Amino acid sequence: MIWQVEEGIAETRALLLDGADVVAARMDWPGQLMAGEVADAILIHRARGSRRGTVTFPNGQEALIDRLPSSANEGAPLRCRVTRPAMAERDRRKFAHAVPSDAPVSPAPLLSEALRADGHEVQIARRFPPGLWEDVWMEAWSGTFPFDGGELAFFDTAAMTLIDIDGTGTPRELALAAVPALAAALRRFDMGGNIGVDFPTLSAKADRKAVDSKLGGLLNDWPHERTAMNGFGFVQIVARLQHPSLLQRIHHARRSAAARLLLRRGEHLEGAGHVLLTCHPAIKAKLSEEWLQELGRRAGRQVQVEANADLALEAGQAQLVQS
Repeated sequence: MIWQVEEGIAETRALLLDGADVVAARMDWPGQLMAGEVADAILIHRARGSRRGTVTFPNGQEALIDRLPSSANEGAPLRCRVTRPAMAERDRRKFAHAVPSDAPVSPAPLLSEALRADGHEVQIARRFPPGLWEDVWMEAWSGTFPFDGGELAFFDTAAMTLIDIDGTGTPRELALAAVPALAAALRRFDMGGNIGVDFPTLSAKADRKAVDSKLGGLLNDWPHERTAMNGFGFVQIVARLQHPSLLQRIHHARRSAAARLLLRRGEHLEGAGHVLLTCHPAIKAKLSEEWLQELGRRAGRQVQVEANADLALEAGQAQLVQS
């Protein structure tokens, strides 16, 4: 298997491919504090007697810092390494996390570099095979993942990501049928953190053990910890959280995500003419002049944007038209 990476406009995307099948996906948005960045920040707050505080990085973004030495004073510079980016939630935004560091100042690794550092084979691609990114993106946009006889529904909350399972068949049949879809969706959506899965209630202990065993087998190579299914069909999964999942990025910044998808559509047009982007007014407002100039540079064409309030946010269209 190999990771293919698209270095898009305002977004870097990655797909882990097994032949023509998508096994996993990643997405990064530049311009934000990312894990691995080392910079000289300013300590702006420290609670008395605590090793925790808040720092401001050179780009103006703040982060919560832990492991402060006793010598660190408010207002003083402090070299820091970002351990986790900021995370958006429904009603608030969690700060990035950082720790003091003696390492040289350096930017966060690119997505391709981070994947290679984890031991993966990476190929930079001008464009993914047709339809693959769109399928994953639309699944994350809808927050649903279908399987034969049912569907997984994802809900991001402040405490955890909740996954509901609905479908046909007996509770045992539905639960067992959902397990392969669950294992696939966790990887495709790049999930991490606390995850709660609401399976159908299985009264028989043997049925619960069968689901646990199947889930364990399919997630054997995916680093995590999990509980056994309880009597109400609930399973909790905890995985390392280093960056927002596709679900979190898309659900908490829907207009920004849809704008980036539209830019991708415009970038990969083939033929003669100039690029016409047609989208909802809210999406047009998200298309910065810098992004549009980069699209024109990459496409080697003029770019025009028109608003259409009848289009859904995710339904922006890109086409080539004659001048």
